[in-house]
Amino acid sequence: MKVIIIEDEDIAIRKLKNILKSVDPAIQILASLESVKDAVSWIRHNPEPDLGFVDIQLSDDISFEIFKQCEVNFPVVFVTAYDDYLLRAFDHNAIHYLLKPVTVEKISLVLDKLKKIENHFVNAGIRNFLLKGEKNQGIKKRLVVKKGVDFAPLDVENIAYFFIEHKISFVRDQSANTYTTDDSLAEIESTLDPGKFFRVNRQYIVRISAIKKFSSIEYGKIRLQLEPPTGEDVIIGKENAIKFRKWIRGG
Repeated sequence: MKVIIIEDEDIAIRKLKNILKSVDPAIQILASLESVKDAVSWIRHNPEPDLGFVDIQLSDDISFEIFKQCEVNFPVVFVTAYDDYLLRAFDHNAIHYLLKPVTVEKISLVLDKLKKIENHFVNAGIRNFLLKGEKNQGIKKRLVVKKGVDFAPLDVENIAYFFIEHKISFVRDQSANTYTTDDSLAEIESTLDPGKFFRVNRQYIVRISAIKKFSSIEYGKIRLQLEPPTGEDVIIGKENAIKFRKWIRGG
């Protein structure tokens, strides 16, 4: 396995190198890069590694800037002392998020997880699993959602609708599983295929396949019945109802 390390603390670099070699002596460490600038330059001019270990806070900026400045087509493990960026990290090819201090046990877990992902997606390849189709289209194919204290990827194709409750954003899939997300409905809406999803009101974004039926009610409004059920009436106001009728007809 070929690895790069993006970290600006010498002690942390040495420790990670030693742990990697102790866990798997066959690992090749191609480069240790201390800044966003160095990392971008290396990634642009070298064959991609099999895995990158990336700190969040680098000497010149946070490492998310790397992904803005160049195309990163390899899986990444974020290694940091901060847990503030966890959800954001999974938008950038992350397969794991390690909190310092790094240990042999933690690194072994990461490498084992990578092997499992590679085996599971052997037909498509791990890069096809990690690469986002929205790079070319501006549309997300996958979201990172939260269930309890755990995080998981969720294919947008499996989502029935999004909704707000007590100022928290929820995601419900077609099997009626419910998750939370840190994104607002406005942020979510901007990443969805407008041919498949519609913002029906301030509380709901629905997928067309989740609409079981709808009916006209008083004052030009529309009532939706969704599947899975919502447990409450989903009402489209008069002004939005015109747009909805056009959208659902494919206009």
